[in-house]
Amino acid sequence: MNWDLYLRLSALMFMEYAIWGAWMPVLAVRLLGPLKMSGKQTGWIYATLPLACIFAPLASGYMADKWFNAEWIILAAHAIGAVLLFIAAKQTKFGGLFLTMLSYSICYTASLPLVNKLLFINFPDDKATQALVFLWAPVAWALIGYILTGVRQVRKTGGDGPDCLYLAALLSILMVAVCLFQLPSKPESAGNPMGEALKMLTNPNYLVFILIQLVVSGMMQFYFLGTGQFLQDRGVKGKNISAVMGFAQAVQAAATMFLLSLFLQDLGFKWTFVIGTACWSLLFLAYAMGISSFWLVLVQAFHGLAYVFFIIAGQVFGDEMAPKAINASAQSIIFIATNGIGLFLGTQLAGMVMQRNSIGGKFHWTKIWAVPLGITLAGAIAFAALFHVPDKAEFLDEKAPQAKAAAKS
Repeated sequence: MNWDLYLRLSALMFMEYAIWGAWMPVLAVRLLGPLKMSGKQTGWIYATLPLACIFAPLASGYMADKWFNAEWIILAAHAIGAVLLFIAAKQTKFGGLFLTMLSYSICYTASLPLVNKLLFINFPDDKATQALVFLWAPVAWALIGYILTGVRQVRKTGGDGPDCLYLAALLSILMVAVCLFQLPSKPESAGNPMGEALKMLTNPNYLVFILIQLVVSGMMQFYFLGTGQFLQDRGVKGKNISAVMGFAQAVQAAATMFLLSLFLQDLGFKWTFVIGTACWSLLFLAYAMGISSFWLVLVQAFHGLAYVFFIIAGQVFGDEMAPKAINASAQSIIFIATNGIGLFLGTQLAGMVMQRNSIGGKFHWTKIWAVPLGITLAGAIAFAALFHVPDKAEFLDEKAPQAKAAAKS
């Protein structure tokens, strides 16, 4: 392994997800608590990221494949994002916070597929090393959760302040520095990379993969919007919530390092996806059963496992199928489906379900968790029944029959 390159990419992956993990799991507690926003308003604040992810990766992926070095696009996105996060921390009204977070999310989501691009082009076909880089995403998410909890313990503050946004802003500044140490990633596509990536959807099995990813990934918003308040209602102190939810990322890191490559090699993509989807079903089942706070900490592991075997495995699958010249655009399509359309629809559904099952500020959690339970279970069944891993040669340029024939041989 090239350790110098590994450390550069690991730092990039770490910072990318530390920034996201600083605010995503805990901001809802502030919105529903001291800011007195409704479940619907909270849903719209959380919808800013998936809304941005519907079009921002489309533009950044195209630019990285066609015009600009990926590392410079990432640097610019996080430099602007840091300023916007500082502004967001000062907002107390729904309108101002929504517009600020939407602007920030456009910058942040533009960088997501490009981090994957840098990993895949520098370690092509090396799933073991890819997994060792990917593991820094959950490590960052978990570690930043524990750091935030520690800061709140020392400062003797609750879990509903703007400190999560300030922390994300400071991390964004560090991300700018990390980008300066990345190796150049020059664009390679001479044609229309996004058009070629969209053509991959004409393959029936790849289309099934994208559609199920879109639907199931949206159920993560039930987890992010509801878990913080749910844990508080079950007796977990607000200042400890980020640490409790951070356990999922600790498990995710271990699964990425020790299980992902093994599962993909021994079980293949199809059954890895089925297991990942089923893990979310088990999490929501445990939530719906109303188990004690001790067991609620332990079942966070199911979210970590689901993320590895469904989301990360899906990104590896996309890179496995896509020609190298359009890998950023292909990753963008996956992010648009999962973190874009999927999370947006999931946010709206979660906000509506939480609103309808809330009386006097109290949530009927069993009814709320039954919705993502049913959808994720249906997703696992759909993957098992409808999806088959296509031959990579099916995605080669139809104008290059000799290369296509060689790939099949």
